[in-house]
Amino acid sequence: MKPPMGSTPSEPTVVTGLERVRRTAKEDKQVRFTALLHHLTVELLRESFLGLKKKAAPGVDGQTWRQYEQGLEEKLIDLHGRVHRGAYRAYPSRRVYLEKPDGRKRPLGIAVLEDKIVQGAVVRILNAIYEEDFLGFSYGFRPESGPHNALDALSVAVEFEKVGWVLDADIQSFFDTMSHEWTMKFIQHRVADPRILRLIQKWLKAGVSEEGQWSPTTIGTPQGAVISPLLANVYLHYTLDLWAHQWRKRSAGEMFIVRYADDVVFAFQYRRDAERFREELAERLRQFGLELHPQKTRLIEFGRYAESNRKSRGEGPPETFDFLGLTHICGRTRKGTFKVTRRTVAKRMRARLAALKLQLRQRMHRPVAETGPWLRSVLRGYYRYHAVPGNLPMLSRFRHRLIRMWRHALRRRGSRRGVTWARMAVLAHRWLPTPSVAHSYPVTRFTARHPSWEPYAGKPLVRICPGGAL
Repeated sequence: MKPPMGSTPSEPTVVTGLERVRRTAKEDKQVRFTALLHHLTVELLRESFLGLKKKAAPGVDGQTWRQYEQGLEEKLIDLHGRVHRGAYRAYPSRRVYLEKPDGRKRPLGIAVLEDKIVQGAVVRILNAIYEEDFLGFSYGFRPESGPHNALDALSVAVEFEKVGWVLDADIQSFFDTMSHEWTMKFIQHRVADPRILRLIQKWLKAGVSEEGQWSPTTIGTPQGAVISPLLANVYLHYTLDLWAHQWRKRSAGEMFIVRYADDVVFAFQYRRDAERFREELAERLRQFGLELHPQKTRLIEFGRYAESNRKSRGEGPPETFDFLGLTHICGRTRKGTFKVTRRTVAKRMRARLAALKLQLRQRMHRPVAETGPWLRSVLRGYYRYHAVPGNLPMLSRFRHRLIRMWRHALRRRGSRRGVTWARMAVLAHRWLPTPSVAHSYPVTRFTARHPSWEPYAGKPLVRICPGGAL
């Protein structure tokens, strides 16, 4: 008798098996795992399927989540058998382009549903190993971590530590230039199961399909593939993290690192350390087929003394830098003490408003009772990420511009007289919530996650947590 959809009777076995992998990985940093694929069970495939977005765009086969759900158990059993027999094949990713705020287009690869399912299960298995290897300053796409944890760590390091310079490093087209050869070499440091290695090679070599035309992939991994974030973290763990962690032990002053996938910020006490590190970082990345973006990689004076130091030299206010959608600014509290002020990146806000303007035009003739709830969900989603302390002015500006665009769309459909500002105030009050702070202050949430850390505590504890070492 087959188990019901919501039941996973053998799940404890899966968890116990992966827990043994995790413990072994933690106890022995040199061990290579030769038998991992047996952890890929029907139950794990089911969990992977249920964790996918139901409304995600389909891959080249056109199959949606809802379609695959029909007869799910039989499909998962068949998929499980094909993976273990070696009969499973990877499909090319469907190439689409996402327009960036600067007008350039970022290529994305949409995998077919079965590839997503198998990749998700393999990621779950490999996470049991790599979560014991990755360093603390690596935050991107990891369990129980997120962009706001990275933002908290960066703010705490700059506000409470000896930071005077920030290197905002941008790795040029990272996902498109990752070497397949180096990726497999790095994976093989810990994984020696040939079946897992063949699966990863299949995904790397599957190619892309653009307008029906297939083309091979010799470098890079598609952004949008479930496996890509893990492969990126492994690649940067060996090319960047371990090397940078050892480098800062030789630095003359303090050095802190915060990395979220390929977005990384380095904070230094002394300029000479920052300049030397930048040169050596560029050479280090070149050894593995990567390059720093010449225009986007910037070394700026930033920190509690940056404003006074620049003023004494007759220079303007400290420069700002962007990280994970927020512009970081040298600011002051009402009492005059230094703090890192964060605002929504202006160009990203403009791009989001431009996209909403187009959608409102497409929805122009739909009833207000339908458009209102949609705009409310859009606004709440926007607040959920950007409502950090100090960013309410930008959120209020976003809401105000959204109201103006909605009014313009309503007036265009021929109801100019009825859409007065008084009428819009009523609609906005009903459907568009006003912003409020949704996130704790960085130091509050950071201290909750790292109870041993306190501002100005002993040097060993301070050095570990904000920079994320070990």
